[in-house]
Amino acid sequence: MNAKPTGPIPADYAAQPVLQVAGRSATDWAAAGTPLYLYDASAMQARIARFRAAMPSRVALHYAIKANPFPPLLAAIAPQVNGIDVASAGEMDKALAVMDASAISFAGPGKRDAELEAAIRAGVTLNLESDGEAERALAIGDRLGIAPRLAVRVNPDFELRGSGMKMGGRASPFGIDAARVPALVRRLLDAGADWRGFHIYAGSQALSAEAVIETQAATIGLAARLADEAGVLPPLVNLGGGFGIPYFPGDLPLDVEAVGAALAGELDRLDTHYAIELGRWLVGEAGIYLARVIDRKESQGETFLVVDGGLHHHLAATGNFGTVVRRNYPVAVAHRMQDAPEEVVTVVGPLCTPLDRLADRVALPRAEVGDLIAIFASGAYGASASPQAFLGHPPVREVLAGV
Repeated sequence: MNAKPTGPIPADYAAQPVLQVAGRSATDWAAAGTPLYLYDASAMQARIARFRAAMPSRVALHYAIKANPFPPLLAAIAPQVNGIDVASAGEMDKALAVMDASAISFAGPGKRDAELEAAIRAGVTLNLESDGEAERALAIGDRLGIAPRLAVRVNPDFELRGSGMKMGGRASPFGIDAARVPALVRRLLDAGADWRGFHIYAGSQALSAEAVIETQAATIGLAARLADEAGVLPPLVNLGGGFGIPYFPGDLPLDVEAVGAALAGELDRLDTHYAIELGRWLVGEAGIYLARVIDRKESQGETFLVVDGGLHHHLAATGNFGTVVRRNYPVAVAHRMQDAPEEVVTVVGPLCTPLDRLADRVALPRAEVGDLIAIFASGAYGASASPQAFLGHPPVREVLAGV
């Protein structure tokens, strides 16, 4: 049987003969129970340091909590970033536990009045997604006697080329069409709001430096035009994020240094402060999902490794979270990282659905019952983006290593 390719194992782990994180083997980390998400704090720190070295000093770094809201991870990452971006009251509460409200921004097209009020009371910046939301926020601020901190999320008239999820260049529930923004900014200022600037997000999961560079230049150009039309300089322009990581066969890492060098030449077009909002790029490759083999079986010439975790913990790896064509994440037998492949297997979870496939016909060293299968690039959109209540299996463990 022909094997299907897998994505590239992240460089932090690719050369190891036995998978280790923070000086301890995967077997050791998994001794207290599997399935397990293991997050490597040192890998996240290295990503942040790389960002700081590559980007102009005028560009702040924000963490998009939606990528991974695990509280110990948040506590570790918060002192290393300049802000946190949230998309619900629940995420806001987690962010407020580790970050000052003035450095938190709240996006999302369906904010309830109670969420708006909680953000205004706390001093969190609301990224407005519609004229109606703006009016509700102003009314709540007036009732409370608080000038609300309000930014305008702009629906840009362009998209991030090659992005996995496009957020601009089309009709959208996210943000306010660019043509409507100047009038809204003037409305906010006339109402006495604390206007905090623009949030412009065109797409996510891009691996092309050229596409990111092109989009950032267009974003700054759009922000400058909107500022000119509104007649006021924005205090901050959040350039969005979009930095991707390699998940699948043929994926190559984003050249962040090239992005930073190009961005340095664009910033003077608008004399303001800037931020880049990243989630996946900071934590994605720092996470590993470990599941234990509980059975080996043969069916019509195909070998299945049945493991104790699956779709209910790691929806993305099974190809059921925004992936059009299912492809294999990086995968390995944790204690045989450098051993030659000996068989073609399909790694499946314990759920009663054929969708529960963590790896489809991959070439691996032989794994026996009790061995650990490692799924890499699992630090973002994992546990919190998966249906853990489905079929009543136990929840996944999460551990932050290296702190």
